[in-house]
Amino acid sequence: MESSKPLRKTSFPTAGAKAPADNQVPAIAKTGDKAGAKPVLIGSGEHTYEWIDRWAKLPAGMSFGNTHAVQETADGRIVIHHTGHDSTAIFDATGKFIEAWGGATYLGHGHGMDLRLENGHETLYLAPTGLHKVVKTDLKGNVLMTLEYPRLARDKSGNACYTNSDSYVPTFTAFSPNGDFYITDGYGLGWIHRYDIQGNYIQSFGGRGEAPDQTHGPHGICCDTRRPDRPMIVVADREHHRLQYFTLDGRLDHLVTNDTPRQNSDGTGKLRQPCHFSRRGELLLIPDLQGRVTILDKNNAVVVHLGDNPNIARRANNGVPPGDLIPGHFCCPHGATWDHEGNIYVVEWLPYGRVTKLRRVGA
Repeated sequence: MESSKPLRKTSFPTAGAKAPADNQVPAIAKTGDKAGAKPVLIGSGEHTYEWIDRWAKLPAGMSFGNTHAVQETADGRIVIHHTGHDSTAIFDATGKFIEAWGGATYLGHGHGMDLRLENGHETLYLAPTGLHKVVKTDLKGNVLMTLEYPRLARDKSGNACYTNSDSYVPTFTAFSPNGDFYITDGYGLGWIHRYDIQGNYIQSFGGRGEAPDQTHGPHGICCDTRRPDRPMIVVADREHHRLQYFTLDGRLDHLVTNDTPRQNSDGTGKLRQPCHFSRRGELLLIPDLQGRVTILDKNNAVVVHLGDNPNIARRANNGVPPGDLIPGHFCCPHGATWDHEGNIYVVEWLPYGRVTKLRRVGA
C-alpha cells in the first residue's frame, strides 16, 4: 500500500454560458446534420431511450483516448476513465465538463474503474492494464492504496500463479457486502483474485482454460446482489461468450450461456462478448463489445438489446472512423452504467472515445 500527492488536474470554471439540456443536443450529430433533427429512439416499452449522441462535452485542447469505463457518483456526476492524458474525466448530468486528473500517470493504460462507498467516502478502484497493478483513489485522484501483482496467488495445487508482474493484466474490480473485493486478470492469465478491504490477499480461482470454472478473458466482474440472501460473484467470461457465477468463496455455482454454440458466432443469442455490468433493481446491464448493450432480468433472461449494430464489420471494431458512427448503433461498448434516474451511459472502445447517454423515455 502507498499514498501520494494529488495528481495534476485539469479543470475549468463552471460559471459562464449555460450548458444545453439533453433535449437540446441534436440526437444525430454527424458532420452535416442539422440541429433539431428527429430524436433517435431505441429499445421498446418501458425500456425506450433517446440516444444523446456525443454527450460528453470536452473543453478545447482536451481529447479522449479509448473510453473504457463509466460510473456515477452519489451526487450525480459522471466519471469516465479512458486511455488519454488526464485519464479520469468528470462531467455533470448534462455532459458539461467539470475536471479531469491523472496527467500522464495512466496514459495509454486507463481501463477498469469501479466505485465503492467506504467509511462514508467514495473511492475508485482503477485497473490500468499495462501498469500491472490496481490503484485505489479518492474522487480527486489521491492514491489511497496500490496493489502490485499478487505474488501470493496460488492455484488449486498450491503452485504460484505468477512468476513476475508482466503476465498480470487486471481489468475490473467487484465488491462483496462483507468488504472483500475481487480483481479479474482479464488480459493476463485469467485468474480472479480476492482481497479483504485492507488489501490483504485471500485466494484465487478461475485461471485460463476450457473447464466450466476456468476462463478465457474474464473481463468484467461484479457482485450480483439481486438476491440479497445469496450474493454471488458474476464474471463476464468474454471469449467464452458466457457469464460465470461463483460463490463468494470462489466455488462455481452456475453458468449463463447462449442456448446453442451457433449463437456464439451468428450473434443471435443473449451474449456475444460481454464486457462488464451495472445493476439496477432486478435488472443487469451488460455492455457487449460486439455492438450492443443488453439488459437481463432477475432470471438473466433478455429484456432488450439496445443499439444493436446491423453492420457486423463494425462490431468490436476499434478502427471505425468517427465519420462512420451512426446514432442508434453501437460499435464497441466496453463500459456502461445506470444513473439514479434510470438513464444509461455507454462508453466505447474507440481510439477517439465515444460517450453516449441513453435518456430513458419509456413509461
